[in-house]
Amino acid sequence: MTGPAGERHSLPYTANLSILFTELPLLERAQAARAAGFTRVEYWWPFDGADPSGEEVDRFARSIEQAGVQLTGLNFYAGDMAAGERGLVSWVGREAEFATSLTIALGLAERLGCRSFNALYGNRIDGIAPSEQDDLARTHLATAAKAADGIGAQLVLEPLSGTPAYPLKTAADAVAVLDELGLDNVRLLADLYHLAVNGDDLDTVIARYTPRTGHVQIADAPGRHQPGTGELDLEGHLEKLQAAGYAGEVGIEYKPDGSTVDSLAWLPYERRGN
Repeated sequence: MTGPAGERHSLPYTANLSILFTELPLLERAQAARAAGFTRVEYWWPFDGADPSGEEVDRFARSIEQAGVQLTGLNFYAGDMAAGERGLVSWVGREAEFATSLTIALGLAERLGCRSFNALYGNRIDGIAPSEQDDLARTHLATAAKAADGIGAQLVLEPLSGTPAYPLKTAADAVAVLDELGLDNVRLLADLYHLAVNGDDLDTVIARYTPRTGHVQIADAPGRHQPGTGELDLEGHLEKLQAAGYAGEVGIEYKPDGSTVDSLAWLPYERRGN
């Protein structure tokens, strides 16, 4: 990176608390992020299953409210991430879990003001035709997009690395799904780490797809650690994104090399809550 992060663009950062501050229990992370200077946070699905109790949902919501931070993004339930599952959008046979998590996510969004949902597409399943999975994905995305539109929210579709069975690997893969749907509030999640690892040229992605991008996330590559630990010019790419018209948040979604607080040395305190 050239120069201190955050000096060449003014995009706001949001801390992903499913991967940052994991030294702490999940319900303590929003307060830790606020103490570190952040005013915006995002999460993957913050519960163990698709259908948490009302008490679990309330505890999660209160952890954010009491910290005084804004929830900017939330994943729908993605299955057992530790076991390699990566979403239920296209998973034939798990429609009820997807529907349940959609209802819970929408309720949290209405309470907390979140207006962006990451709908992880799901891995290819042995014995199920890809076309059948894609048909289900279109149905699920259309249903979720209509529900999200009711509260002025968007869905974002994310290419991922490290999971061979996950079919969306490049920005073009995700945009092809967006084109099939033709819905204004379903957009690309451009995670610069995943795209770079999968071989996308980030400058080309930015030039071609910024108007289709609903959210951006960052980590350096290789390694998926904080900016400055790898080879990506993340600051330069963020500057180009802003110049191309992107005005949304930048999710900080890396695995800290060391403690989370120490790993944030790349980002001046005064830039964390803008």
